[in-house]
Amino acid sequence: MIRINQTLALIITILFAILSCFLALSLGAAEISFTDVWTSLLPNVDGEQAFFFERIIWELRMPRTLLAFLAGCGLAVSGLILQTVTRNPLADPYLFGISSGASLGVVILVALYGGTLSIFTSGAAFIGSLVAMLMLLLIAGRRQSQQVESMLLAGVALSFLFSSFTSLLLYHTDPQAVAAILFWTMGSFSRAQWTTLWFPAVVIISCVAVMLAYRRQLNAMLLGDESATTLGINVNRFRIVMLVLSSLITATLVSMCGGIGFVGLMIPHIVRFFVSQGTVYGILLTALVGGIFMIWVDVLSRIVLDNQELPVGVITAASGSMFFLTLLYFRKNRPS
Repeated sequence: MIRINQTLALIITILFAILSCFLALSLGAAEISFTDVWTSLLPNVDGEQAFFFERIIWELRMPRTLLAFLAGCGLAVSGLILQTVTRNPLADPYLFGISSGASLGVVILVALYGGTLSIFTSGAAFIGSLVAMLMLLLIAGRRQSQQVESMLLAGVALSFLFSSFTSLLLYHTDPQAVAAILFWTMGSFSRAQWTTLWFPAVVIISCVAVMLAYRRQLNAMLLGDESATTLGINVNRFRIVMLVLSSLITATLVSMCGGIGFVGLMIPHIVRFFVSQGTVYGILLTALVGGIFMIWVDVLSRIVLDNQELPVGVITAASGSMFFLTLLYFRKNRPS
């Protein structure tokens, strides 16, 4: 484990996040130079070409980049919450069936009313995610000694259950709608709009603020349930609150951009290698690194294929798998 100056790391990460957002605006199907990007960001720019670049940047790439950043922040923080309160390094926002519940909600909407993805898609996905979360809490029960294990097993079971219902409904759905839904379930920021960005922004900022306020309780949870109880923490209630918080973040993001896995699993491990996870710096760095990662994943999804867009979930799954295979290899060959 490598420890670095936390304040310096936070400043560098913030600057790199700003630089990443700026660079993401210039990369895509239409090549725009850094000078044109900077010019388009300034007010009162004249010229037909400048107006064309301005529309691409402000109406297409800017909301998409911001949504990617918010999604990365939210998923990384959600993964950090789960790994802390369950003390399971493999805990992930999608482990508890929330993503599968959201997908099922969308498929039910399309199967009942026909057509393709509509303005009600986000609402259906959000409701499906919340149903999955409530079922998870009911199945887990209130027994503190077995709650963590029950949640992990129930999450895996619910994920397979929702996926089976989704596959069954897709089998009887219009093929055109199926293609749109399958692309959405693999993750995409193509539906990003200025009018809908406020919702994930409010949810993620509020949840991060709550995490910062309860950082001492999160630190105590790392010591174990008995030690946390000795310090005066109602472990059962606090764990439920944090799980609801994580589920809210995941449900919001799934309803906006579909299923994106491995971010909440991978980013907390990377940040934890340099900074303690329970501090203010650890929480903020986890959010920022997750946001930066998703910005570049989105850029890669737009430029890797000519005139096509690759689902971001494919890229995150591939990178996450390679990350953990590499991690397991080095741990296995590390001298004892």
